[in-house]
Amino acid sequence: MTRLAPYAELHRAPQGLGDARPTAGQIVEDQNLVASPEWSGRVVFITGCSPGGLGPEVAKAIRLTGADVFIAVRDIAKGKQVAQELMCDGKPGKAEIIQMDLGSLDSVRVGAEEFLRKSGNKLNVLINNAGVMACPQGKTQDGFELQLGTNHLGHFYLFHLVKKALIGSASPSFNSRVISLSTAGHRFAAYSQSKLATAYFANEVDRRYQSQGLRALSVHPGGIITPLSRYLPSTKEIEEDPVISKLLQNAAQGASTTVWAAVAKELEGKGGLYLDETAEAELAPADTPSYSGGYGANTFDPEAEKKLWTESSKLLGLSD
Repeated sequence: MTRLAPYAELHRAPQGLGDARPTAGQIVEDQNLVASPEWSGRVVFITGCSPGGLGPEVAKAIRLTGADVFIAVRDIAKGKQVAQELMCDGKPGKAEIIQMDLGSLDSVRVGAEEFLRKSGNKLNVLINNAGVMACPQGKTQDGFELQLGTNHLGHFYLFHLVKKALIGSASPSFNSRVISLSTAGHRFAAYSQSKLATAYFANEVDRRYQSQGLRALSVHPGGIITPLSRYLPSTKEIEEDPVISKLLQNAAQGASTTVWAAVAKELEGKGGLYLDETAEAELAPADTPSYSGGYGANTFDPEAEKKLWTESSKLLGLSD
């Protein structure tokens, strides 16, 4: 089967921020989905939409379609700032704020209930974008290791709360989609393991629910300097490295693979894939640097995926 890689040529020789690699908005335009009648009324829920990150760029591009966008944030004031910027485009469709802290199961539950009430129990695309990285050692409000608890368990719980809406909103022409943000760093150390868990989660969602019109995809967005890196001592070394600096993208470019996963017509009916560089990712040799993308040999492991699902369900007191 031919590998899906519509922008391969643009990714062949990256030149750094703002180069020829596609932006999230370009993806929507290239799919001929700007103000699309088929997307009007569809509902997209995006976690992690504080200013400066990928979430707002994803939301901005999705709004071009005319869909209703719900953005989840911990800080309502920051959410209002993003929502106001989104609504300034004058496009049709809602831009609603949902307060949600993925590090608190109570907050996830309350936020999910609010989302379902506001959306009328409709959800076509769930984008699990929120995350923490390299933060000081700590625990979530429920006692889980902070990175695993936020990046994986919080989203795992959210999925179970909105699962019926996803399945109920699926149609023969558009299967509902779950987009799970991972990282090429899944191949290597608590952040890396938490992001491997997000890939396992997507693979297992796809395996369990594809027969009900629900598909799931994992996404590595690429190298972007965002507030996610705030706990790193410095990003100067990354930005000045002659090799890595050419691979870096701005936020609009970094959101492109997520948006492609969410809207691409060529991905309809497909799932259980790992995507990067707006393409199906390729298996990376074991000695490949993490900044080069690709997926590791451990990214697809049905036995480990099932085990993680079972253990996560036990930790969260879920019956499924």
